[in-house]
Amino acid sequence: GPWLVAAAAAVAAGAGGGCPVLCTCRGQAVDCSGQRLFSVPPELPLDTGNLSLAHNRIASIPPGYLACYGQLRALDLRNNSLAALPAGLFLGARRLAHLDLSYNNFSLVAADMFLEASGLLRLDLSHNPGLRRVHPQAFRGLAQLRELDLSYGGLSAISLDALEGLPGLVGLRLGGNPWVCGCAMEPFLKWLRGRIQRCASDSQLAECRAPPEVAGAPLLSLTEESFQACHLTLTLDDYLFIAFVGFVVSIASVATNFLLGITANCCHRWSKASEDEDV
Repeated sequence: GPWLVAAAAAVAAGAGGGCPVLCTCRGQAVDCSGQRLFSVPPELPLDTGNLSLAHNRIASIPPGYLACYGQLRALDLRNNSLAALPAGLFLGARRLAHLDLSYNNFSLVAADMFLEASGLLRLDLSHNPGLRRVHPQAFRGLAQLRELDLSYGGLSAISLDALEGLPGLVGLRLGGNPWVCGCAMEPFLKWLRGRIQRCASDSQLAECRAPPEVAGAPLLSLTEESFQACHLTLTLDDYLFIAFVGFVVSIASVATNFLLGITANCCHRWSKASEDEDV
């Protein structure tokens, strides 16, 4: 009896010393959601596999916070006040597979932001209304990523380089962003059309915000013909014709100004002669 009690106490100590204040722990799941927390709990059980910090007011996470939690597989940080993540946050979380960063204040997905989280399968960055840019190397190292949610942000464009490095991607959500469907968007749309048969996408919800002629059109409704103007090239004959037209217009302008000058001078003389006769 006493030996078993001591052994249980030792196991509990090795697992991190109990459940954090204001959190609920069941098995390997630690739930600290909806507690109006301004900071993350200082310590967690070392065997934590599922951590929810959702619906709080957390604005930052200390560097190395996850270093001791090698069993962590799911991390829920939605609906907080996060604008950035510290470098190396996922260094010890090699088994992390699901990460939810939706409903936060991110404006940039920085380069190598998830580099150490090489086991990620699902990443949710939706409903970050200030998200304006995704760095071309933002998702480097996420070869196993299968689902990526970038919906309902402030993205007007995205670098194709950021997505081409995700060979395992089968789910991509882009709706609710103010996409600018100009010439620069063509390579991305071509890539997206090539992946659509095996890539679950909310393509009908992803619409162009600009330019005006395609505003409101679904991204995938744009075809190669939609970008024909982007590939127009001028030949030598075209340049010579433009130069000739410019020369003719210049001569016509000079001639018109000359005639207007003569007409004005004649009118002035006629007016002066009329005044002299009246006198």
